[in-house]
Parts: sequence; C-alpha cells; structure tokens
Amino acid sequence: MRATHLFLSDEEVKAIKKYVPQALSGIAHLLIAENEAGTPFAFMGIEDGVLEMLFITPEERGRGLGKQLIHYGIENYGVERLAVNEQNPQAKGFYEHMGFQVYKRTETDEQGNPYPLLYMSRE
Repeated sequence: MRATHLFLSDEEVKAIKKYVPQALSGIAHLLIAENEAGTPFAFMGIEDGVLEMLFITPEERGRGLGKQLIHYGIENYGVERLAVNEQNPQAKGFYEHMGFQVYKRTETDEQGNPYPLLYMSRE
C-alpha cells in the first residue's frame, strides 16, 4: 500500500490497517490470488458491480495480474464502477487503460479526509 499511497502519513496507514479486516469481511465477493506455497499476493473485492478494492504486492505489479483480475471481475461479477484516490495517478492510469473513465470527483474520501476520490465507470 505504501508504494501506491504515498500521500498518506504513517499514522494514517496504521489507522487504515486496523479496519482492513473488518472491511474485507464485509465484501460480498473477495478473490485472493496465492502462489504455489499458499501465500497471498493479490486480492480484489467486489460488491454490487463496484470494484471496492484491488491490491497487488509490489513484486507482482507489471506482470498482467491486475488486468486479469479486472477482466475476471467484469466477466464474472459485472464490475462497472470503482473509486480511486486522485493522488494515485498510477492506479487511475491503469483503470483508464482498462476502459474506465472518470464521471465524478469528490473533495474528500469516504471517511471525510482531504483526499479527493475519482469515481470511474466503464464506457
């Protein structure tokens, strides 16, 4: 997360880590990619056609896994929308490459923090 969310302070990252297990348990469809040893290296959460989360370890980025996961989510779970932090241009660019376009921007994130969100949908 630090590699893509450099705009967050260390304290904010620690706070987010505390509620990740709760957030994961509340997702309708949680898909986890594991290596041969059973160690997770990516996960994707989907709820009602919305990509709620997509995380890939830094070691696995750039190998096409994100593209495979997004395609799988679209084909099997009807993913049509997502939100991405405006301060994460790498993710925004990836989602644009995958056919998503910004349709709305907020000044704050969903917790009211000063991190604008870009809401994206497939065309």
